[in-house]
Amino acid sequence: MKTKIIMSALIIIFLTGSKSYAKSCGEKNAVEYKTILVDSLKIFYREAGEKTKPTIILLHGFPSSSHMYRNLINELADNYHVIAPDYPGFGQSSAPTPQQYQYTFDNLSVTMEHFIDKLKITKTSLYIQDYGGPVGMRIATRRPELIQSLIIQNANAYVEGLGEVLKPLIAYIENPNAQTEKEARFFLTIDATKWQYLTGAEAPEKIAPDSYSIDQYYLDREGNDVIQLALFRDYGSNIALYEKWHQYFAKYKPAMLVIWGKDDQFFTAAGANAYKKDSPNAEIHLLSGGHFALEEHHLEISKLILNFLNKKVK
Repeated sequence: MKTKIIMSALIIIFLTGSKSYAKSCGEKNAVEYKTILVDSLKIFYREAGEKTKPTIILLHGFPSSSHMYRNLINELADNYHVIAPDYPGFGQSSAPTPQQYQYTFDNLSVTMEHFIDKLKITKTSLYIQDYGGPVGMRIATRRPELIQSLIIQNANAYVEGLGEVLKPLIAYIENPNAQTEKEARFFLTIDATKWQYLTGAEAPEKIAPDSYSIDQYYLDREGNDVIQLALFRDYGSNIALYEKWHQYFAKYKPAMLVIWGKDDQFFTAAGANAYKKDSPNAEIHLLSGGHFALEEHHLEISKLILNFLNKKVK
Protein backbone atom coordinates (compact mmCIF):
# COMPACT_ATOMS: atom_id res chain seq x y z
CA MET A 1 0.00 0.00 0.00
CA LYS A 2 2.79 2.37 0.97
CA THR A 3 4.60 1.54 -2.25
CA LYS A 4 1.52 2.49 -4.32
CA ILE A 5 1.16 5.77 -2.44
CA ILE A 6 4.84 6.61 -2.98
CA MET A 7 4.61 5.71 -6.68
CA SER A 8 1.49 7.85 -7.12
CA ALA A 9 3.23 10.77 -5.43
CA LEU A 10 6.28 10.36 -7.65
CA ILE A 11 4.12 10.29 -10.79
CA ILE A 12 2.35 13.51 -9.74
CA ILE A 13 5.68 15.19 -9.04
CA PHE A 14 7.07 13.98 -12.38
CA LEU A 15 4.06 15.21 -14.36
CA THR A 16 4.01 18.57 -12.60
CA GLY A 17 7.74 18.93 -13.12
CA SER A 18 7.42 17.99 -16.77
CA LYS A 19 4.81 20.68 -17.33
CA SER A 20 6.97 23.28 -15.61
CA TYR A 21 10.00 22.16 -17.57
CA ALA A 22 8.11 22.33 -20.87
CA LYS A 23 6.88 25.81 -20.00
CA SER A 24 10.39 26.94 -19.08
CA CYS A 25 11.66 25.56 -22.40
CA GLY A 26 9.32 27.80 -24.34
CA GLU A 27 6.43 25.44 -25.13
CA LYS A 28 4.20 28.53 -25.39
CA ASN A 29 6.37 29.58 -28.35
CA ALA A 30 6.13 26.28 -30.19
CA VAL A 31 6.04 26.53 -33.98
CA GLU A 32 2.60 26.51 -35.60
CA TYR A 33 2.03 25.48 -39.22
CA LYS A 34 -0.57 27.56 -41.01
CA THR A 35 -2.02 28.32 -44.43
CA ILE A 36 -3.62 31.58 -45.51
CA LEU A 37 -5.31 32.59 -48.75
CA VAL A 38 -3.43 35.37 -50.55
CA ASP A 39 -4.62 36.48 -54.00
CA SER A 40 -6.42 33.13 -54.39
CA LEU A 41 -3.22 31.23 -53.54
CA LYS A 42 -2.70 29.06 -50.48
CA ILE A 43 0.42 30.36 -48.77
CA PHE A 44 1.90 28.06 -46.16
CA TYR A 45 3.91 29.52 -43.30
CA ARG A 46 5.52 28.69 -39.98
CA GLU A 47 4.84 30.99 -37.06
CA ALA A 48 6.16 31.14 -33.51
CA GLY A 49 6.54 33.63 -30.69
CA GLU A 50 4.23 36.24 -29.21
CA LYS A 51 2.58 38.60 -31.66
CA THR A 52 3.12 41.53 -29.31
CA LYS A 53 6.88 41.24 -29.80
CA PRO A 54 8.85 42.62 -32.79
CA THR A 55 8.36 40.58 -35.95
CA ILE A 56 11.02 38.84 -38.04
CA ILE A 57 10.03 37.49 -41.45
CA LEU A 58 12.31 34.80 -42.86
CA LEU A 59 12.42 34.62 -46.67
CA HIS A 60 13.92 31.40 -48.01
CA GLY A 61 16.20 30.64 -50.94
CA PHE A 62 16.36 28.20 -53.84
CA PRO A 63 15.69 25.29 -53.88
CA SER A 64 14.45 25.38 -50.32
CA SER A 65 11.36 26.47 -48.39
CA SER A 66 10.53 27.64 -44.88
CA HIS A 67 11.95 24.27 -43.77
CA MET A 68 15.43 25.80 -43.97
CA TYR A 69 14.52 27.99 -40.98
CA ARG A 70 13.20 25.20 -38.72
CA ASN A 71 16.13 25.49 -36.26
CA LEU A 72 16.50 29.27 -36.33
CA ILE A 73 12.81 29.80 -35.55
CA ASN A 74 13.18 27.87 -32.30
CA GLU A 75 16.15 30.03 -31.26
CA LEU A 76 14.40 33.34 -31.97
CA ALA A 77 10.83 32.66 -30.83
CA ASP A 78 11.34 33.43 -27.13
CA ASN A 79 12.23 37.02 -27.98
CA TYR A 80 10.49 37.69 -31.31
CA HIS A 81 7.40 36.97 -33.35
CA VAL A 82 8.80 34.85 -36.18
CA ILE A 83 7.16 34.06 -39.52
CA ALA A 84 8.57 31.97 -42.39
CA PRO A 85 6.42 31.59 -45.53
CA ASP A 86 6.82 29.38 -48.62
CA TYR A 87 6.64 31.21 -51.97
CA PRO A 88 4.19 30.06 -54.64
CA GLY A 89 5.75 27.03 -56.34
CA PHE A 90 7.82 26.16 -53.27
CA GLY A 91 7.30 24.00 -50.21
CA GLN A 92 3.71 23.59 -49.07
CA SER A 93 2.30 26.67 -50.82
CA SER A 94 0.16 26.55 -53.96
CA ALA A 95 2.05 25.74 -57.15
CA PRO A 96 -0.09 26.98 -60.03
CA THR A 97 1.22 26.46 -63.56
CA PRO A 98 3.09 29.30 -65.30
CA GLN A 99 -0.10 29.82 -67.32
CA GLN A 100 -1.98 30.51 -64.08
CA TYR A 101 0.70 32.51 -62.24
CA GLN A 102 3.56 34.61 -63.54
CA TYR A 103 6.75 33.20 -62.02
CA THR A 104 8.92 36.30 -61.84
CA PHE A 105 10.71 37.78 -58.86
CA ASP A 106 8.52 40.86 -59.16
CA ASN A 107 5.41 38.74 -58.82
CA LEU A 108 6.78 36.63 -55.96
CA SER A 109 7.56 39.84 -54.09
CA VAL A 110 4.05 41.18 -54.68
CA THR A 111 2.53 37.96 -53.36
CA MET A 112 4.77 38.09 -50.29
CA GLU A 113 3.94 41.76 -49.74
CA HIS A 114 0.22 40.93 -49.86
CA PHE A 115 0.92 38.05 -47.45
CA ILE A 116 2.52 40.51 -45.01
CA ASP A 117 -0.43 42.87 -45.34
CA LYS A 118 -2.92 40.03 -44.87
CA LEU A 119 -1.25 39.25 -41.53
CA LYS A 120 -1.51 42.97 -40.63
CA ILE A 121 2.23 43.36 -40.08
CA THR A 122 3.26 47.01 -40.23
CA LYS A 123 6.88 46.72 -39.03
CA THR A 124 9.32 43.87 -39.51
CA SER A 125 12.91 42.81 -39.79
CA LEU A 126 13.58 40.77 -42.92
CA TYR A 127 15.96 37.79 -42.94
CA ILE A 128 16.80 37.18 -46.58
CA GLN A 129 18.79 34.28 -48.06
CA ASP A 130 19.45 33.54 -51.75
CA TYR A 131 16.07 34.08 -53.54
CA GLY A 132 14.91 35.81 -50.39
CA GLY A 133 17.25 38.64 -51.39
CA PRO A 134 15.51 39.74 -54.60
CA VAL A 135 12.08 39.05 -53.08
CA GLY A 136 12.81 40.97 -49.89
CA MET A 137 14.71 43.83 -51.50
CA ARG A 138 11.79 44.56 -53.83
CA ILE A 139 9.49 44.76 -50.82
CA ALA A 140 11.94 46.96 -48.92
CA THR A 141 12.38 49.44 -51.77
CA ARG A 142 8.60 49.70 -52.27
CA ARG A 143 7.83 49.90 -48.55
CA PRO A 144 10.81 51.38 -46.69
CA GLU A 145 8.57 52.29 -43.75
CA LEU A 146 7.88 48.57 -43.22
CA ILE A 147 11.51 47.64 -42.61
CA GLN A 148 13.07 47.81 -39.16
CA SER A 149 16.23 46.00 -40.18
CA LEU A 150 17.73 43.71 -42.81
CA ILE A 151 19.46 40.45 -41.91
CA ILE A 152 21.25 39.30 -45.05
CA GLN A 153 22.63 35.78 -45.31
CA ASN A 154 24.25 34.76 -48.60
CA ALA A 155 21.86 36.98 -50.52
CA ASN A 156 23.61 38.90 -53.26
CA ALA A 157 23.15 42.57 -54.21
CA TYR A 158 26.52 43.33 -55.85
CA VAL A 159 28.12 41.98 -59.03
CA GLU A 160 31.30 41.28 -57.04
CA GLY A 161 29.46 38.45 -55.32
CA LEU A 162 28.41 36.49 -58.41
CA GLY A 163 30.36 33.22 -58.45
CA GLU A 164 31.75 31.42 -61.48
CA VAL A 165 29.43 28.49 -60.88
CA LEU A 166 26.51 30.69 -62.01
CA LYS A 167 27.79 30.84 -65.61
CA PRO A 168 25.40 28.14 -66.96
CA LEU A 169 22.46 30.03 -65.49
CA ILE A 170 23.67 33.33 -66.92
CA ALA A 171 24.01 31.67 -70.34
CA TYR A 172 20.42 30.43 -70.04
CA ILE A 173 19.22 33.91 -69.04
CA GLU A 174 21.00 35.55 -71.98
CA ASN A 175 20.16 32.93 -74.59
CA PRO A 176 17.48 30.40 -73.63
CA ASN A 177 17.67 27.47 -76.06
CA ALA A 178 17.77 23.67 -75.92
CA GLN A 179 21.47 23.51 -75.03
CA THR A 180 21.50 26.25 -72.37
CA GLU A 181 18.30 24.84 -70.88
CA LYS A 182 19.89 21.40 -70.61
CA GLU A 183 22.81 22.88 -68.68
CA ALA A 184 20.49 24.93 -66.47
CA ARG A 185 18.44 21.84 -65.66
CA PHE A 186 21.45 20.40 -63.87
CA PHE A 187 20.59 22.75 -60.99
CA LEU A 188 17.29 20.88 -60.57
CA THR A 189 18.97 17.51 -59.91
CA ILE A 190 19.76 15.82 -56.61
CA ASP A 191 23.48 16.06 -57.36
CA ALA A 192 23.21 19.83 -57.64
CA THR A 193 21.03 20.15 -54.55
CA LYS A 194 23.46 18.11 -52.43
CA TRP A 195 26.33 20.14 -53.89
CA GLN A 196 24.69 23.38 -52.75
CA TYR A 197 24.38 22.10 -49.21
CA LEU A 198 27.74 20.36 -48.85
CA THR A 199 30.18 22.47 -50.87
CA GLY A 200 31.97 24.94 -48.64
CA ALA A 201 30.50 23.45 -45.47
CA GLU A 202 32.89 23.56 -42.53
CA ALA A 203 31.79 20.07 -41.46
CA PRO A 204 29.68 18.30 -44.13
CA GLU A 205 28.88 15.54 -41.63
CA LYS A 206 26.82 18.11 -39.70
CA ILE A 207 24.51 18.72 -42.69
CA ALA A 208 21.36 16.66 -42.23
CA PRO A 209 20.51 14.68 -45.40
CA ASP A 210 16.85 15.42 -44.68
CA SER A 211 17.45 19.02 -45.77
CA TYR A 212 18.48 18.39 -49.35
CA SER A 213 16.20 15.35 -49.61
CA ILE A 214 13.14 17.45 -48.75
CA ASP A 215 14.20 20.19 -51.17
CA GLN A 216 14.62 17.62 -53.91
CA TYR A 217 11.21 16.12 -53.19
CA TYR A 218 9.63 19.50 -53.94
CA LEU A 219 11.80 20.05 -57.02
CA ASP A 220 10.82 16.66 -58.42
CA ARG A 221 7.08 17.29 -58.30
CA GLU A 222 5.39 17.12 -61.68
CA GLY A 223 5.53 20.49 -63.42
CA ASN A 224 7.89 22.09 -60.91
CA ASP A 225 10.79 22.08 -63.37
CA VAL A 226 8.90 24.50 -65.61
CA ILE A 227 8.29 26.80 -62.63
CA GLN A 228 11.95 26.83 -61.66
CA LEU A 229 13.14 27.37 -65.22
CA ALA A 230 10.87 30.42 -65.49
CA LEU A 231 12.53 31.88 -62.39
CA PHE A 232 15.99 31.04 -63.73
CA ARG A 233 15.19 33.01 -66.91
CA ASP A 234 13.97 35.96 -64.84
CA TYR A 235 17.01 36.08 -62.56
CA GLY A 236 18.64 38.77 -64.71
CA SER A 237 15.92 41.17 -63.53
CA ASN A 238 17.53 41.05 -60.09
CA ILE A 239 20.96 42.09 -61.30
CA ALA A 240 19.34 44.96 -63.20
CA LEU A 241 17.95 46.25 -59.88
CA TYR A 242 21.22 46.21 -57.93
CA GLU A 243 21.78 49.94 -58.41
CA LYS A 244 18.24 50.71 -57.21
CA TRP A 245 18.88 48.66 -54.09
CA HIS A 246 22.16 50.48 -53.47
CA GLN A 247 20.29 53.79 -53.66
CA TYR A 248 17.80 52.46 -51.11
CA PHE A 249 20.64 51.53 -48.74
CA ALA A 250 22.23 54.96 -49.06
CA LYS A 251 18.96 56.90 -48.69
CA TYR A 252 17.16 54.99 -45.93
CA LYS A 253 20.17 53.53 -44.10
CA PRO A 254 18.40 50.41 -42.82
CA ALA A 255 20.06 48.70 -39.88
CA MET A 256 21.92 45.85 -41.56
CA LEU A 257 23.42 42.59 -40.35
CA VAL A 258 25.30 40.62 -43.03
CA ILE A 259 26.06 36.97 -42.24
CA TRP A 260 27.82 34.92 -44.90
CA GLY A 261 29.05 31.39 -45.37
CA LYS A 262 32.39 32.59 -46.78
CA ASP A 263 32.99 29.49 -48.90
CA ASP A 264 29.72 29.82 -50.82
CA GLN A 265 30.39 29.14 -54.51
CA PHE A 266 27.19 30.83 -55.75
CA PHE A 267 27.52 34.10 -53.88
CA THR A 268 31.10 34.69 -52.83
CA ALA A 269 32.43 36.48 -49.76
CA ALA A 270 33.20 39.52 -51.92
CA GLY A 271 29.44 40.04 -52.15
CA ALA A 272 29.20 40.24 -48.36
CA ASN A 273 31.94 42.84 -48.01
CA ALA A 274 30.46 44.90 -50.86
CA TYR A 275 27.53 45.93 -48.67
CA LYS A 276 29.90 48.28 -46.87
CA LYS A 277 30.06 50.46 -49.99
CA ASP A 278 26.53 51.77 -49.53
CA SER A 279 25.98 50.76 -45.89
CA PRO A 280 29.18 51.67 -44.05
CA ASN A 281 27.57 50.86 -40.70
CA ALA A 282 26.62 47.34 -41.74
CA GLU A 283 27.70 44.64 -39.32
CA ILE A 284 29.39 41.88 -41.33
CA HIS A 285 30.28 38.37 -40.16
CA LEU A 286 31.98 35.81 -42.41
CA LEU A 287 31.46 32.28 -41.13
CA SER A 288 33.31 29.12 -42.07
CA GLY A 289 30.59 27.54 -44.19
CA GLY A 290 28.76 27.49 -47.47
CA HIS A 291 25.52 28.64 -49.09
CA PHE A 292 23.26 27.07 -46.46
CA ALA A 293 25.24 28.21 -43.43
CA LEU A 294 22.25 27.77 -41.12
CA GLU A 295 22.50 24.01 -41.46
CA GLU A 296 25.63 23.93 -39.30
CA HIS A 297 25.74 27.38 -37.68
CA HIS A 298 22.16 28.17 -36.63
CA LEU A 299 23.15 28.60 -32.99
CA GLU A 300 25.95 31.04 -33.80
CA ILE A 301 23.76 32.89 -36.29
CA SER A 302 20.88 33.15 -33.82
CA LYS A 303 23.20 34.73 -31.24
CA LEU A 304 24.43 37.26 -33.80
CA ILE A 305 20.82 38.11 -34.68
CA LEU A 306 19.70 38.47 -31.07
CA ASN A 307 22.65 40.73 -30.21
CA PHE A 308 22.09 42.83 -33.33
CA LEU A 309 18.33 43.23 -32.88
CA ASN A 310 18.71 43.97 -29.18
CA LYS A 311 20.73 47.04 -30.20
CA LYS A 312 18.78 48.06 -33.30
CA VAL A 313 15.11 47.08 -32.85
CA LYS A 314 12.95 47.78 -29.81
